[in-house]
Amino acid sequence: MLGRFVAVTALFVGLHGVTAAQHGHPLVGTWSGYWGPNDEERNRVLLLLEYDGERIGGIINPGPKPYPKTNATLDAPTWTVVLEGSREDSDGNTIEYRIEGRIENVTSPSERSISGEWVQGDVVGDFSVTLN
Repeated sequence: MLGRFVAVTALFVGLHGVTAAQHGHPLVGTWSGYWGPNDEERNRVLLLLEYDGERIGGIINPGPKPYPKTNATLDAPTWTVVLEGSREDSDGNTIEYRIEGRIENVTSPSERSISGEWVQGDVVGDFSVTLN
């Protein structure tokens, strides 16, 4: 009886280790941080990213005026991600944007981040987001 208890306990402990180690695609999740052209002009940013096995999807700054994402790529060997699209500003003008960054700490579920360059219209800046 004690042997069976030990075997079952060992099985559950082993299974927990296997399931806890699986975090899915490195881009999937909610990312938050800031972007801007300099240290004084920073804008809060929220990325909700998903992966369906073929394409990267999601929303940039969800809410009444989200950024529609028209193209997203991930270069896995360098962990570089690119998000591109266009949106309307408050005057109805179309603004193109391109967000390119590198995933850091890709194997960490708690310290994963992306940082790089954010270009929105004529404004060029940097950004940094952390997986929540």
